[in-house]
Amino acid sequence: MQTDMVANGRGGTGVWIFRVLIVAAAAFMVYSWFAPWWSATVAALPGKDHLVMRPWGVEVVAQVRASGDASLYSMPWFFTPFMWTYLTVCMLALAASLFVTRSLSIGPIKLPVAVILIGLVGLSYMVALGIAYGVGELKAGWAGAKFIGTSSVKNAMSGAKVKMVSDLQLGYWLALGAGAVIFVLALIRGLFVGKSR
Repeated sequence: MQTDMVANGRGGTGVWIFRVLIVAAAAFMVYSWFAPWWSATVAALPGKDHLVMRPWGVEVVAQVRASGDASLYSMPWFFTPFMWTYLTVCMLALAASLFVTRSLSIGPIKLPVAVILIGLVGLSYMVALGIAYGVGELKAGWAGAKFIGTSSVKNAMSGAKVKMVSDLQLGYWLALGAGAVIFVLALIRGLFVGKSR
């Protein structure tokens, strides 16, 4: 009887520790979501970071918008709401994983629903980063520029070539870390919570 009480106490403590870890990982993901993932500076313009990529699109200063090639930064109309919906779904999935205790049987394998939810969030976030990089490379190529590094881009109004320097920002690496942390938490959930029903 005493052994059962100790085991239950450890399980309860482990559950709460894991919940704190999930909440912290979710906060880390949200922080990386708002941090710039990529930026570009046009040498002919004052200041820096004239184009800034975030998960929901590219923010562009007025001078670039007026004279730059829109194909370098424009996205379809549905892209921004889709990405905000994606973040909302991810946060809801992580919140649900804090309380769900059921498992799903996939053939001979029994997986806790919480592990599936957490794992999908972490994996999908890392995949989103890969897609963002790929789309950035593709769109930069269409505009005759480099997604990473120094390139010459055409001024849409004058036709002159101007120097642009672009690079990945800290937010990109933070987002990669957030996705990896969340995925690892899915893998080690059993160490804190135990078996699901």
